[in-house]
Amino acid sequence: MQEGDEPRNLALEPDHEALAELTNAGLQLAVSFSGEGSILATGGEDGHLRVFKWPVLESVLTEDDTKTSIKDLSFSSDEKFLAVNRSSGPCRVWDLLSAEAVANLPREAGEIFGFCRFSNKADNSNILFITAMQGDYGKIISWNTSSWTRVGSKKITREAISAFAVSPDGALLAIGTIEGTVIVLGSKDMRTLTTVKKAHLGIITTLAFSQDSRTLLSTSFDSTARVTSVGSAKSNGTSVWPMLLVIILAILVYYCMQHKEELLAMLPR
Repeated sequence: MQEGDEPRNLALEPDHEALAELTNAGLQLAVSFSGEGSILATGGEDGHLRVFKWPVLESVLTEDDTKTSIKDLSFSSDEKFLAVNRSSGPCRVWDLLSAEAVANLPREAGEIFGFCRFSNKADNSNILFITAMQGDYGKIISWNTSSWTRVGSKKITREAISAFAVSPDGALLAIGTIEGTVIVLGSKDMRTLTTVKKAHLGIITTLAFSQDSRTLLSTSFDSTARVTSVGSAKSNGTSVWPMLLVIILAILVYYCMQHKEELLAMLPR
C-alpha cells in the first residue's frame, strides 16, 4: 500500500464449483496433494479413501472401510506411493500406478499410529516416518521403502504428539504436542536439536518448515502462530563442531610454540 491509500479488507469467497465427487461425503479428516500437485487424496471420518488425478478428478483408487476413520495421508516425492494411517490397524501403503496395496506396516505391542510422512534421504531413496504413541511415550518409527522393514525407532516425549513435519531437505523432523511443546530432531539419528517448551498455550495443530529448512512455523488451538529458527543440522554437508575443534586445537598449538620458553620456565624443577 502507498501512503494515503485506503485500508483494504480481505475476505474469503466461496468457490461456486463444488467437487461433485465429494458431495455428501461427510467430514474429511485428511486431505493431501502430491508434491507435483497432480494427485489429490482425501480420507473421511467414515473410513472412505478417495484418490483422484487433479484437476480432472479422474479416480485413481478408492477404499471403503467403515470400521475405521482415516487419520493421515502422505505421498512419496515421486508420486509412486501413498501411505494411509487409520484410527486402528497397520499403516497401509498403496502403489498409485497399480492401485494396489503393496505393504501393511505392522504395529508393535501397544503402539497406536498417528502421522505418516515420506522423506527423501541424501541418496535420493525414500524413507517413511510414522509417529506413534506407546504407553506414555510418543515415538517416531522409520521404514525402508524398498523392503518395507523398520530401520529405526526412538521414544521422543511423554506428551501426546499432535503435529508432525519433515523438512524439505529431509535432514530435520519436527513434532508438536498437546502441551504446546515443539521439538526438532535430526532425521538420521533422531537426536533432539531444539526443544521449545510452551511454544503455545494450547494443542499444536500444524507444523511446516520453510523451503530452506531453517525455520519452522507452528500453529495452535490457542489461535497463535509462531516461527522458530532451527538453523541447519549440517553446513555444506559437514558437521560444524569438528571444524571448530580443529581450529581451537590449532590456536593452542600455535600459542604453545610461540611461548615455549615461558611455559617451560613455569614447570616445577
